[in-house]
Amino acid sequence: MSSALQPKPRIIGPKVRICIVASKYNEKFTDALVENAIEELGELVPQGRVDLIRVPGAFEIPVMIASVLERDPPACLIALGVIIRGSTEHADLVANSVTDALQRLAVSSLKPIINEVLLVEDEKQAYARCIGAQLNRGREAARAAAGMIDIFQELDRSMPRNTSLKKHRNA
Repeated sequence: MSSALQPKPRIIGPKVRICIVASKYNEKFTDALVENAIEELGELVPQGRVDLIRVPGAFEIPVMIASVLERDPPACLIALGVIIRGSTEHADLVANSVTDALQRLAVSSLKPIINEVLLVEDEKQAYARCIGAQLNRGREAARAAAGMIDIFQELDRSMPRNTSLKKHRNA
């Protein structure tokens, strides 16, 4: 686990859309993740548009992201949520399910999905990662999103998609 934020990627110039899907559960922490991510995206993607969709809990994030991907998909999606461990294994089951589903969606859609659905031990860890300045995962999610958008744009410039191959795969 890193103990500090990644360096800022270069600023993304062309107008892009980014969608944040965030849990409402553990609101104090998820609201901070959302605010920090949006603020950082404003600096890194100043011409970008950020759509925010709130869902009841972390478990609902993947299905909403799947729904967004079936529409006019954004350049990148960010999943934000906070799961605090309790006395049962429920938190671990939800976290694993969300992580697996988000990874499958990213690979099948070929769209970057930044997963900052955090599984933490207690509110102290949640505070450090969502509200604190040093480990702020909202800012980190925004930086990862901007970095992936930049990488995908560069890939499209240097290695354009082979549309005949895509048609062949879907046939």
